[in-house]
Amino acid sequence: MIRMMWSKGVVVSIACACLLFGFLFCAGKAVALDESPGVNPEESRIVFLPAHRLADMIRTGRISSTEAVEAYLEQIERHNPGLNAIVTLDAEGARKRAREADEALKRGEIWGPLHGVPVTFKDNYATAGLRTTNSHPPLAEYVPDFDATVVERIRKAGAVILGKTNLPQIAMDYQTRSPVFGVANNPWDVNRTPGGSTGGGAAAVAAGMTALCMGNDIGGSIRIPSHFCGIYGIKPTENLVSKHGISPGMPRMDSVGYRSVRHLACSGPLARSIEDLILSLRIIAGPDLKDQDVPVVCLDDPPPREMKDLRIAWTDDFGGITVTEETSRAIQEFAGRLARAGCTVERAQPENFDPEIVWSTYGRIMDMELGPYNPPLMRFVNFLFGWSYRKDVPMIRMVYPITFDKYMTDLTRRDALTASLEEFLQEWDVWVTPVSTTPAYPHIEPKTYFGPYPVYTQGVSVDGTEINYLVANSAYTTVFNLTGSPVVVIPIAYTEDGMPIGVQIAGKRWRDMELLTIAGMLDKAAGAYRTPPGY
Repeated sequence: MIRMMWSKGVVVSIACACLLFGFLFCAGKAVALDESPGVNPEESRIVFLPAHRLADMIRTGRISSTEAVEAYLEQIERHNPGLNAIVTLDAEGARKRAREADEALKRGEIWGPLHGVPVTFKDNYATAGLRTTNSHPPLAEYVPDFDATVVERIRKAGAVILGKTNLPQIAMDYQTRSPVFGVANNPWDVNRTPGGSTGGGAAAVAAGMTALCMGNDIGGSIRIPSHFCGIYGIKPTENLVSKHGISPGMPRMDSVGYRSVRHLACSGPLARSIEDLILSLRIIAGPDLKDQDVPVVCLDDPPPREMKDLRIAWTDDFGGITVTEETSRAIQEFAGRLARAGCTVERAQPENFDPEIVWSTYGRIMDMELGPYNPPLMRFVNFLFGWSYRKDVPMIRMVYPITFDKYMTDLTRRDALTASLEEFLQEWDVWVTPVSTTPAYPHIEPKTYFGPYPVYTQGVSVDGTEINYLVANSAYTTVFNLTGSPVVVIPIAYTEDGMPIGVQIAGKRWRDMELLTIAGMLDKAAGAYRTPPGY
């Protein structure tokens, strides 16, 4: 989720995170699919084919893009009313693009690695000619005249854009409750949240309503929905992917004339396989003249590895923030499977990596980079009345007044903490941690709203103990936003009542392809991915 803080007097030390972030055919239409050994039951219909497999079948003529689009549109018609995951559907535009993709193939043209594949975007990516609301009522009919860089690159790769997915208002919640579109539901249990802020995207991917969805993450927005919905997601290394074109049309952001957020946030894909994350990341990563922070990084395949060569550190406890017993047991059992598969596995954490310092540094940098987008009066009100809430949430801090010395001090502290984690990862290939304190929980209603921001007084139940809403959701995710580390989420188990449990797999900065390769190996050991029943 893009980080939030809500209390009756607490609006905005981070409120403007929003500004930056803040079908075989369904119903009996038969199509010949790959019948070779190894095809999973989940791949028995077009809408649950991994994107890379669907792309290959379209390129080789075994499925047309038109057939794929119609299958997805039928799946959306059937299931989206119950999930409210896709909020702007461009059916005619998708059909037109699919026909053009099929005609291009007949001429021997291949547009790119996603030629003819249906995809969606979180509704805070600028999409030229397609409504982009950020779930913010003043932007309910806003239509950009340009594409975000990620959108532009996905289009150039040949994809067909089905539409936009639901998110909380200005992406400021760990659930997906939109004042423009309503509440999004989890396909595993519609009475539960799919997470936030890329909740609609995760639900759509899990329910077979899109092959891929592009999201963004400044505090867990890709990872928590992936975990809650039982799919795959990657928060890439900070600045590996351009952030140009996220949350367009926000007047305060446009009026200040500069971009103050330089850290913590990133963009990345949600998918139904590790291979799809690899494919997507190669398309969207790399230098962009509109975002000068993005360097040239090698995205080639790393050398092959064997399970016996992998060194895996893990924990189910960071800073004493309790996770559910089922989450802890699932991670311990996963560690055991990896050990039996030949990995060196040990419960371990970095040294000089104090959780309270990690969280507070994250919170202070968030506030100082987002603070300039807040009206001065709002910040003053927050400073006066928000202290009682901030004291209970270690990852929320307010720096008042903001000074150059304070900013540089926290960036220097961030560097030291990042170095501690990187040093730890010289000994270990990856660090496996929980994503959140719980699997997907039942929808929680906000107590009230302060302007557009929900105020939650009810916490999240962790085995019967109520934990502060923000702490329960973000304690394990904000760590890696602070360090800028790449993190992959994979499903590893299911609760007794059938809800998915995922883990974070964190790796070395700028070694995203190596991390994805290792995550793919661990995913095979987990063998846990499946589709929600009834879809």
